[in-house]
Amino acid sequence: MKLKLTRLITLFMALVMQFSFAQEKTVTGTVTSATDGMPLPGVNVIVKGTTRGAQTDFDGKFSIVASQGETLVFSFLGLTTSEAQVGASNTINVVMQEDMTALDEVVITGYASYRKSEVTGSTVQLSNDAITDIITPTVDQALQGKVAGLTISGNSGTPGSTSSIRIRGISSITAGNEPLFVIDGVPVNNGNVSSSGATSFFSNLAAFDSNNIETITVLKDASATAQYGARGSNGVILITTKKGKQGKTTFNFSSSYGIQNDAVDGPEPLTAAHRLELASEAYFNDGFFSTKAEAEAYLLARNPFRSWDEAGRPEGNWKEVIKNKDAEIKKYNLSASGGNESHTFFASLGYMTQEGTVIGSEFERINGAVNFSVNLTDKLKFTSNNSGAYTYQDAFLERSAYFEGARTAPFFLSPLRQPYNDDGSINEFGGSLPNPLYISKYNINDNTLARIVSNNQVSWDIGHGLSASSRFNIDYQVYNTRNYSNRNYGYGVPTSGDASQYSRNTVTYTFQNQLNYNLALNDDHEFDVTLLQEYASNRIYFLGAYGENFADDGLYYLDSLGNPVSINSSFNDSYLGAYLGAIHYSGFQGKYVVDLNYRYEGNSRFSPEQRWGSFWSVGGAWNLHKEDFMSSVDWLNNLKLRASYGTTGNANIGTNQYQSLFSFGVDYNSEGAQVVNTFGNKDLSWEKSSTLDLGVDFGLFNGVVNGTFNYYNRESTDLLLNVPLSQTTGFSSQVQNIGALTNKGFEVELNFNVISKEDMNLTLGGNIGTVENEVTKLPLDPNGVERTITTTITRIESGHPVNGWYMPTWAGVNPQTGLEEYYVNGVDGATTTNFNDAEQVWQGDSAIPTITAGMNLHFDYKGFYLDANAYYAGGHKIYEGWHRYTNTTNGFPIFAFQGLTSLLDRWQEPGDIARHGKFTSSFTPWQRHSKYLYDGDYLRLRSMTIGYNFKNKFESVGISNMQIYLRGNNLLTWVKDDNLAYDPEVDLGGQTGLETPSIKSFSLGLTLNF
Repeated sequence: MKLKLTRLITLFMALVMQFSFAQEKTVTGTVTSATDGMPLPGVNVIVKGTTRGAQTDFDGKFSIVASQGETLVFSFLGLTTSEAQVGASNTINVVMQEDMTALDEVVITGYASYRKSEVTGSTVQLSNDAITDIITPTVDQALQGKVAGLTISGNSGTPGSTSSIRIRGISSITAGNEPLFVIDGVPVNNGNVSSSGATSFFSNLAAFDSNNIETITVLKDASATAQYGARGSNGVILITTKKGKQGKTTFNFSSSYGIQNDAVDGPEPLTAAHRLELASEAYFNDGFFSTKAEAEAYLLARNPFRSWDEAGRPEGNWKEVIKNKDAEIKKYNLSASGGNESHTFFASLGYMTQEGTVIGSEFERINGAVNFSVNLTDKLKFTSNNSGAYTYQDAFLERSAYFEGARTAPFFLSPLRQPYNDDGSINEFGGSLPNPLYISKYNINDNTLARIVSNNQVSWDIGHGLSASSRFNIDYQVYNTRNYSNRNYGYGVPTSGDASQYSRNTVTYTFQNQLNYNLALNDDHEFDVTLLQEYASNRIYFLGAYGENFADDGLYYLDSLGNPVSINSSFNDSYLGAYLGAIHYSGFQGKYVVDLNYRYEGNSRFSPEQRWGSFWSVGGAWNLHKEDFMSSVDWLNNLKLRASYGTTGNANIGTNQYQSLFSFGVDYNSEGAQVVNTFGNKDLSWEKSSTLDLGVDFGLFNGVVNGTFNYYNRESTDLLLNVPLSQTTGFSSQVQNIGALTNKGFEVELNFNVISKEDMNLTLGGNIGTVENEVTKLPLDPNGVERTITTTITRIESGHPVNGWYMPTWAGVNPQTGLEEYYVNGVDGATTTNFNDAEQVWQGDSAIPTITAGMNLHFDYKGFYLDANAYYAGGHKIYEGWHRYTNTTNGFPIFAFQGLTSLLDRWQEPGDIARHGKFTSSFTPWQRHSKYLYDGDYLRLRSMTIGYNFKNKFESVGISNMQIYLRGNNLLTWVKDDNLAYDPEVDLGGQTGLETPSIKSFSLGLTLNF
């Protein structure tokens, strides 16, 4: 009996002990950072070998059910994974170390963020330091040369102007090629907001201050862009703004002051003496006089040469008088950041003013931002990011042949005319070319844009790896332009003064609901699943009016007009809906990574039957360096192979193109009327792009060398094209889905940490990208012949790049006759002096650079530092757009407008070898040919900064850090073709215009942290 009792007691105690060890309990604790000791929110806590998990809350605390003896795994992007075994205590506190390797850099890939080692797509992420070295109102211009495969070209040097941006070439012929901009997770409008095709470009991205930006990430392949569906077909540029951090409130103040001038001198106009010489020569060549001296005497006996000669032959140097030399640029920004366990905030206020390098041009911006987050409960969090800006641009006529514009004066106004009278007053000479000095002083061309972006999100940590969020974003823009032509001088005289004013309100609402699930089956298999629903509405309200006849000077507004001429108003709206599913898998501690994305998207631009499209991508990565058989390769610390393939779409066409519509914007005998204005197409649907991306990421010698190689091949099909129709339909064309093109190329990025010491560092880096663009299919006519799209200088045809240069080929100047000659067949052999007998042929290039490159250097030594960046673009050609008026040997440059000094290299007598033929006084019609097609290759020193970082030397007075610097932008420009005298950075249409060239600037800056 005693033995049995003992056995029962022993068995009972064993059962109790077994039960006690297996009994689950609640384990709590706090996770902090080893760097600053601050709590870490959002850390994943998983019970090893199970699916049980939790996340730390905003103050770094967690609570999870586990049994004694089990192991908790703590993981967070950018930090080294930690493990802790559950013991007798119910409390476990963990300090997580920062992972310093570039391999684990956190990269934003769309609606989620992953370690760089787990990114399967082609992405490049830039920090704030990389985008603030270019002083410009628009953040996009700061990206030039920083990302392989990204081509950026400023449309004008006028402050606040737009840029043309292409990622990996041209994916569409007519449906737009601009990338999508996403700010804090929400797509936003970008581009030119100016309502005029004559005045300066005006970018709505100028409303954002680069000082408030934390990172910019460029997504290039389908694995990265498919999450954004049709809007991501041309690539995506993600912008994240600065957020608050827990701890004592800190302040940052930065200011800079600089001066600016044109980055290139540009072509030099003829002097008045040159005009006399060339005009005399022209009359002689035409046989009007037996000698050049007789021709000169004839000209000097008549105005305008006679009055010029009698006045002592003064030179009207219009190129100089329209310059605003050493134009000022000033920029200030003050921000504060802080918070505690329950909330964080970031607030900033900025001001910028920039004068243009042409008189009558300037830009001004005042902007503010308030970003904050609040823990409503332990599981519920509210985040709000808000920015607002008021931008003003004093624009001017620079985008066409508007002779009132100051920028056109050097090319259109004769130096025989003087800018000022002898008494210093503005010379109000007559004719069709008025004095721009008067126009810029008394006329008005104002653009203003007020923009507010509010992004609000509620996040719910449901627990066990499951979280949900809802986001509401509003992007509200109010654009206003006001134009006034005075009644006393210039083009406003016939109307007794005229004025117009236009207002456009654009509002975009975006709603997103997102569900995320993080599942760790064990150490070897982790899944991140995302489900998202999105709805966006875009509405545009437009109102404008124009009138004439002001009763007196000093009246500028429409209510003072004596003759209201017209009033216009309109409303336009479009809608988008989408559903997204994404799965991210990381296996065997990140050795193998797979991404799957599927987006189902609908767009109101298409008929209900064709409205919805499916877009998807699959990407994979193999971190080869993590394999056991690579452990002995000491010099290789990172080697990742990746590949992706997917499809995206494009719906960037006008609204209601699928409908057959009437227009009521006409009248008949002053009565309202209607006309048919749209030939609809209910079969209209998405353009589609399929992209293959192959890449290798590597790091050598413990991070001394890091690099990336990429190959891509993107095929665009079902292009949205205007297809010609039979005139019997009453319409010239109809938008259809037909045509295809491809873009393919290579990209390389390399960075070398040459010296890495405590007191001295030297890094060199660069990137290079190529693109080969080719049209592979176009619509056919009823006879089965391909319908090409041909202009006087370009052509779209299968087998060639989009808008490849296509024109007659110039054969040079005949040394005996002085006549310009052209190849009859456009290639070689027989020549002709009759331009109309010369055949148009391909010139072998297009306006898009086929190779772009960026180079960077950083050096620092005991607080002193030097940073430099350069940009190269090549493999393309640029066409001189205004040569008929300025650079041909006929009457236009010497009698009607203003020629360039390049004309002095002309034929004068038999045997001369010259670029230009002999002069004539006749007015030759437009003759566009390869003589004015130049190699577009150029290299530009984009930025150079020399500064000193005082670091903590002023902590005793409350300043934790201080920097001073001297910065230069666009300091040097090298152009391959000596005949290209204009700024080589032209818009991607490829023609030189009359816009302001790029800006060269020097600025002195100060940054304080306290």
